[in-house]
Amino acid sequence: MSSSPLTESPVGRPARWRSPAGWPLRTRIVATMIILLTVLGVAVGGTGEIFLRKQLYDQIDTKLQDAQRRAHFALSDQQQGQNTPPHGPGGGYLPGGGPPNGVQDKTVMVQLSPTDKTIVYGGILSDSGTDGTQGIQALPADAQTAVTTIALDNHPRDVDLGSLGEYRLVANTDQDGMVIVTGLPLSDLHTTLLRVALVTGGAVLIALVIAGWAGALIVRFTLRPLRRVASTASRVSELRLDRGEVELAQRVPEADTDPRTEVGAVGAALNRMLDHVGSALEARHASEMQVRQFVADASHELRTPLAAIRGYAELSRRSRAPISDEIAHVLYRVESEAKRMTVLVEDLLLLARLDAGRPLAHDPVDLTMLAVDAVSDAHAAGPRHYWQLDLPEEPVTVIGDGARLHQVLANLLANARTHTPDGTSVTVSVRANDDSAVVHVIDSGPGIPAELQPHIFERFARGDSSRSRAAGSTGLGLSIVHAVVTAHRGNVSVQSVPGQTVFTVVLPLVPPGLVPTAGPQLAQRAG
Repeated sequence: MSSSPLTESPVGRPARWRSPAGWPLRTRIVATMIILLTVLGVAVGGTGEIFLRKQLYDQIDTKLQDAQRRAHFALSDQQQGQNTPPHGPGGGYLPGGGPPNGVQDKTVMVQLSPTDKTIVYGGILSDSGTDGTQGIQALPADAQTAVTTIALDNHPRDVDLGSLGEYRLVANTDQDGMVIVTGLPLSDLHTTLLRVALVTGGAVLIALVIAGWAGALIVRFTLRPLRRVASTASRVSELRLDRGEVELAQRVPEADTDPRTEVGAVGAALNRMLDHVGSALEARHASEMQVRQFVADASHELRTPLAAIRGYAELSRRSRAPISDEIAHVLYRVESEAKRMTVLVEDLLLLARLDAGRPLAHDPVDLTMLAVDAVSDAHAAGPRHYWQLDLPEEPVTVIGDGARLHQVLANLLANARTHTPDGTSVTVSVRANDDSAVVHVIDSGPGIPAELQPHIFERFARGDSSRSRAAGSTGLGLSIVHAVVTAHRGNVSVQSVPGQTVFTVVLPLVPPGLVPTAGPQLAQRAG
């Protein structure tokens, strides 16, 4: 059959990884498992991080309450004795001298004036002090602003102290109305939370990698029965089921047909389908063989009576006894129809023999000489057509049956003569490629209707009234062309538009050679 660029061009499809719908089943299963494990890991890790954060804040709030009690004791009036001027801006001085015992390093404890909220005493505790204020240093300017603006609600809160970092601060007033602010650094807490988050994330990531690798192996192992089922289906799809005797022996292994499993149910269903298809193919082949045998037997048996009818008709016309013109005309018509039926019977017998696989001759055949002889015969049969030859300088030789190949060219030229009006130009072109010989039969007739072209090589296919017919046709000529060319391991195709019809025959130069499609050859010829 003919090929077209539209059917030969690959269908555009989206990229495989652009949509999960194009992923293999095992990839989708592993991806789904990884997504679920990722969500689970994030949920577990997030829950643990939240719980740890609450626990650490509870601990630091407990320490903050203890530091607050110690700050009240260190900054109370009982410890101050007399009003001592502050050491300087931002504090840096405790009335009792050094910091109280049991307070961790970098603790902030300051006393604010109730009137203008300036720092009177205190600062940030450090490992060592100077100028007689051991262990206490004044707050930086950016920290002073944050400390003096804290709300006096006795509720701990996180406050950014600028260069000191983030602190947990609490502010309240003592019995004398003095504002005391106490704070502990949150750097260790944040470091701990970050480390735990990194460790948890790393553990989840490693777990996901291991789970993905193990899941891929498990899924691959689990889906092996499905791959075996698919392999069986692929082998069946590669069989030629359209003609001839088909031995459909492919089946899914019994181990993969357990109906209690999903894959087993598919395998069992495929085996049942193959059984039904095998039975149908056997019935089809038996019926086909019966029809072929009937056609062959009928054609063979009809040859003798047809020859007798033709002989008697011719003998009656040649009799010396006078006969009327009407009887002579009747005898002529009987002889003519007997000849036509003889041709039909011979064609049917030839098709039956080709269908039965009768071997053809394998001799060197010069296609150029066949073309010359076929065109010469066609010119004698249709002198009102313009017959042309386009032959190479060197002979083109193939291996095959010369008589059958001559019949191929004769049928193609007879088809052009029969279905085109007088004055049509018909050209026969012969070319040789690397591994094949190509014959084109081109006519300038009205063309073949598009709806008829897919069926042009079927038996008893007839054209409609748009193709003029000066003589009758059995509808078997092109089917014989297709059968003979196929028997020679070649192919034949047609492309037709109004004003040009091209039949292309491709034959291997050396059997069994690889035969290219006729489409590229036709495109090259048209170009």
